[in-house]
Amino acid sequence: MHMSTKDTTTSEASRTAGAPAPRIREGYVPFAGYQTYYRIVGECEPGKLPLLAIHGGPGAAHYYITSLDGIAEKYGRAVIYYDALGCGKSPCPPLYDKWSAEFAEEELVCVREALGLDHVHLLGQSWGGMLAMQYATHLPAGVASMVVASGPASLDLWLEEAIRLRSYLPKEMREALEQADRDGDYTRPEVVAASNEYYRRHVQKQLDSELDPKYVRPADEPGDELYHFMQGKSEFVVTGKLSHWDITDDLYKIEIPTLYTSGGADECTPYIAKQVVDRIPNCEWELFKGATHNAHVECKDEYNACVERFMEQHE
Repeated sequence: MHMSTKDTTTSEASRTAGAPAPRIREGYVPFAGYQTYYRIVGECEPGKLPLLAIHGGPGAAHYYITSLDGIAEKYGRAVIYYDALGCGKSPCPPLYDKWSAEFAEEELVCVREALGLDHVHLLGQSWGGMLAMQYATHLPAGVASMVVASGPASLDLWLEEAIRLRSYLPKEMREALEQADRDGDYTRPEVVAASNEYYRRHVQKQLDSELDPKYVRPADEPGDELYHFMQGKSEFVVTGKLSHWDITDDLYKIEIPTLYTSGGADECTPYIAKQVVDRIPNCEWELFKGATHNAHVECKDEYNACVERFMEQHE
């Protein structure tokens, strides 16, 4: 299945005037002895390449980035998602001997090959952006452009900035989070309240309970185990497999046209973003003022239009 050859007769005018929703196809790709779930929304009009979107977390699953469905709905371009093994609709036993940045890249390669994505655009959000950049340093063929959405090149810098942002919380909230980092108990009410305040300021303005349910991974689907193994117990400690992950010195190798996006209130601060933008050759940067780490949802139409414009320039 070569997605870039798909055609559709639905015009943009009819799409934006309330035409039927784009076709959705779902399935599974065999990987590492298990099954990686994928979801394809819409089809590509002539001359347009599909967009393969990589979720963050690790372990967050694809739901929260499905605001990108708007690209399929409005611009006639297929958008493809997948859930990494261990989260969402790709359940598996804990793969402690496999889960790693390298394993995630192997899965990305497998998904591209299985779906026939010889020519494609990439978008990675947060950890997905980290993975996309890591992949891009290996000079993969057939990637027309790449969007890195709020992904750092250094987790040490990410952690430093998270601690700095946390320092602006009220004193009692800051102390509650610091105590949780020491004893590992993030379930105390004062810790939950402090975490929620940080999230509202820098991760997403609406908590999961307030978001449209379509953007939230169902409670009965996995992901937390993968996050804890790869990241740690919270946004403020990186004790997992990704500890000290850093590709800063390799960014100069990236030859794929790159757009970096982030929010003005993002936990991926402008300092983190600039470290990436300055090192990827000819990288463009779009800063969505007032948005958090969830800029793609909070500024959905503006965000999708920005990504579409960039992709059209590189086809």
